[in-house]
Amino acid sequence: MGRIVSNVRIMNLLQQEAVITCDALVDTGAAYMVLPRAWKERIGKINIVREIDCETATQEIIKGEVCGPVEIRIEGFKPVYSEVLFLDMNPVDGIYEPLIGYIILEQSQAAVDMLGHRLVHVKKADLK
Repeated sequence: MGRIVSNVRIMNLLQQEAVITCDALVDTGAAYMVLPRAWKERIGKINIVREIDCETATQEIIKGEVCGPVEIRIEGFKPVYSEVLFLDMNPVDGIYEPLIGYIILEQSQAAVDMLGHRLVHVKKADLK
């Protein structure tokens, strides 16, 4: 299976000059927009909404901080207003890999095109 990476802009709604722009891996197994805790200062003063336990792909349980409110804009899609999850991450070759989870994809009306290895716009929200 191929990897889908998209550019994302995250803005702190309480301090709008605080913005993070990065490339992020689309991960339909993740729920949140996940950022490395090392970047938390870059988003300015932000509210910690709650702390949660997270299970990683290796079945390790780690603590995460859900923070917000933020505006998240996946390149090519309209912005959504949500939260981000900050986790301790280990960079590979000095590079972190943020994740775009399914909550943000659904809010953005973005779907994964498995054949084209890209995100496509969903015309209608699913209420079923």
